[in-house]
Amino acid sequence: MSHRPRKRFGQNFLHDQGVIERILSHVDPQPGQRLVEIGPGQGALTRGLLQRAGELDAVELDRDLLQPLRQSCAPFGSLRLHNADALKFDFRSLRTDDRRLRLIGNLPYNISTPLLFHLVEQADAIEDMHFMLQKEVVDRMAADPGSRTYGRLSVMLQVSCEITPLFDIGPESFEPPPKVDSSVVRLRPLPEPLVAAEDMEAFGALVTAAFRQRRKTLRNNLKGLLDGDQIGALGIDPGIRTESLSIQDLIRLQRAVDHGQQ
Repeated sequence: MSHRPRKRFGQNFLHDQGVIERILSHVDPQPGQRLVEIGPGQGALTRGLLQRAGELDAVELDRDLLQPLRQSCAPFGSLRLHNADALKFDFRSLRTDDRRLRLIGNLPYNISTPLLFHLVEQADAIEDMHFMLQKEVVDRMAADPGSRTYGRLSVMLQVSCEITPLFDIGPESFEPPPKVDSSVVRLRPLPEPLVAAEDMEAFGALVTAAFRQRRKTLRNNLKGLLDGDQIGALGIDPGIRTESLSIQDLIRLQRAVDHGQQ
């Protein structure tokens, strides 16, 4: 399939067959599952998914790739293509029965964070997700409290999903080669999110404020929401930096904000 990768779509096409097989092994697609690929590109993963599962939905923004994908994938199974922007796509619309979705994709690095948030908002319809992402983003997603990479992204994903980094991929596995290393990660939505859906917006605002300036203390970052005495009453030192806090600490802070506003 001849197609020049487009920078505006953040296209870096995977071509390393060893990496493709390794991803497919981790995903382990089976007939009868509801598989959805985001950004199939030139079909490197698509054909393997179809061979194993027999059918697949795929969301692709670049309309020039649609017909070549249909042609190259036709021998392997039923491919339902959706020419759409994944950032705006309603993934719940693909769940037409009680089967939850299994999402797979080499996500464009330039939209990976907002796309992850968009998908987590629809986690009730999702069984699991396997994505290739910039390694630095995966490190942040899976980071533990106290680490340099722990921040808003870590917290907002971990309240909804179990996150498991699987393996790293070098730039040479893509065309064109990206300037950074990549990683494959698995996200599995928790049976019950740690924060209820109706509280997620307020919790997100608290987390954004808490991490706004990493070098400042929690007391300074939460000024206007909670004072030092209110933070201390929760058993949390107001003089620490936010990256020292567990997710449960942040949830308690949000409940204190809610209580103070009632």
